[in-house]
Amino acid sequence: MSHTTKQLKKAARIILVGAPGVGKGTQSERLLARFPQLASISSGDLLRENVRRKTALGLQAEAAMQSGNLVPDSMILSLISSELKSKGWLPPPSSSSEPSTSQSSASNPTLSPSASFILDGFPRTAIQATSLDSLVPVNFVVNLITPPSVILSRIASRWVHEPSGRVYNTDFHAPKVPGKDDVTGEPLTQRQDDSIDTWMQRLRKFEETSRALLEHYDRRGCLWRVEGNSSDEISPQLFAEVERRFC
Repeated sequence: MSHTTKQLKKAARIILVGAPGVGKGTQSERLLARFPQLASISSGDLLRENVRRKTALGLQAEAAMQSGNLVPDSMILSLISSELKSKGWLPPPSSSSEPSTSQSSASNPTLSPSASFILDGFPRTAIQATSLDSLVPVNFVVNLITPPSVILSRIASRWVHEPSGRVYNTDFHAPKVPGKDDVTGEPLTQRQDDSIDTWMQRLRKFEETSRALLEHYDRRGCLWRVEGNSSDEISPQLFAEVERRFC
């Protein structure tokens, strides 16, 4: 991968959509390295951070999770909104007694033109996407496509050394001694969620929820599809498209 960085000329507000194991994390890291103006906003990280700091939202979210419920969409939106405000990308809500210094109406706050980010973990459904539209006009949705058979063979060949977190792949990063960690010589295992059955269930769930999500953004005219058998095949195409649209 080339390590040159590029300057964005227009705000890029990006969502990556793809099957489990397609390499969304890898593409995110590479985009952040190549386009330093991009920030990463992960709904999962924000949730954990707010729970840890015991913020008002964090306490609400924790209560929901402890009672076995999913954290409601409105709460995730509030987390994203407060993160955008803390970065100075969304004007704070103006109180009625003060004249609003921002040019926008309070009901539909205007996102700063410098706000460029990759949103991770949200939205996952068309309903979430619709509620996000009023807060953040996403303008580039990438549908990452790798054939399921390729992802499956990748998962089947992935082994980990649990204590250290070292990851091996029998196809392209094999351990020196089959089934043993290079450093300690301890046995390698496969993660529970790397089992083929677990992955097939996650794939089915993803396909159910993503269809309407992708259609939503297709109608908005910001959906772009990219295919490849590996992250290294996909990245150059993705970089070129971001540069074409935003640089």
